[in-house]
Amino acid sequence: MMKTALLAAAAVLALTAGASAAGLPAATSAGKDVQAHRLNIQTKGLKTLYSQNTNNGGVGLVSQMFGSSYPTYDSQGADDFVVPTGKKWDITEVDVTGVYFNGAGPATSENVYFYADSSGAPGTLVKSFLNVAGTDNGTGSFAITLPKKGMKLKKAGTYWVSVQANLAYKAGGEWGWEDNSVQTGSEAHWQNPGNGFATGCTSWTDIETCLGYGPDLMFDLKGKTL
Repeated sequence: MMKTALLAAAAVLALTAGASAAGLPAATSAGKDVQAHRLNIQTKGLKTLYSQNTNNGGVGLVSQMFGSSYPTYDSQGADDFVVPTGKKWDITEVDVTGVYFNGAGPATSENVYFYADSSGAPGTLVKSFLNVAGTDNGTGSFAITLPKKGMKLKKAGTYWVSVQANLAYKAGGEWGWEDNSVQTGSEAHWQNPGNGFATGCTSWTDIETCLGYGPDLMFDLKGKTL
């Protein structure tokens, strides 16, 4: 079991308590013990291109498509990474540390998005991989093999990756992407376009401002250099 912190922001605390009482989704897994384990899969022929899948802060930040009954709660986390100068990457696997809460899951599949950087936030969508069934460790950590020959990034610079679980709330509860307590690059960002969580973060905003946690998220990128 991992010890989670109490919600830091009073507004989010009030929201979570109210949501629990009403049987509605909560924005984070904070306030209860969660079990989240990093999924260590060494895929043959792949190397780790980028890693910040450490320094677990112990809080799952929801990043989920909730199904047709709860569309205003659909939300999305994203974090940045850098392709070094002179390098070209072929990303074929995305690993994330996450946790199920308010239910035991499992997710039916995951959505993976890659964005260009826009002044320290996700910008233009580069490519999306929708409804991909990753390997689930049973508690919500995924190793997601990207279809269509993966994500080729032939230009150095900063990009953003987002992972979103497809999970109907009534069937399996919620999925949270575990926070990383050490910041690398820009802070991770989050959005909830329908504002179901009443944070006001209907477009990309840093997760500490929206949810009181962070500053980053836990993930690995695996593949090959071109």
